[in-house]
Amino acid sequence: MAFETYKRGQGKYTRITTFVGGAAVGVLVARYVWEELKGVTPYVAYGVPLVILAAAFILMYWIINRPRSADFMIATEGEMKKVSWSSKKEIVGGTKVVIVTTLLLAVLLWAVDLAFSFFFKSLGVLQLAGD
Repeated sequence: MAFETYKRGQGKYTRITTFVGGAAVGVLVARYVWEELKGVTPYVAYGVPLVILAAAFILMYWIINRPRSADFMIATEGEMKKVSWSSKKEIVGGTKVVIVTTLLLAVLLWAVDLAFSFFFKSLGVLQLAGD
């Protein structure tokens, strides 16, 4: 009863990725604690991180099977299936537009900066390095 899966089969991929993400955080925390406890007895140095790791796994299992969280993940996965994803061709084209626009804007800003520096230098307000 304690380890029953709420609405088994629904929201499977969202639950799996949530569990893996939370478990990864638990692994990182356990590794950090293990590194900090290297100087103490082996029972403590290995026991505490194992307890943290087990707690992280149990916590993530509880979270993904809690009715409120599970319903949210099921709804999220359902909405993700409805999304109209862009094709590779559209993404590559959009990326090219962004890169070209950024480069053109950089050149334009450089030209405006150069014009202002020459203008202020001609007024005697600005002294450029090397002058």
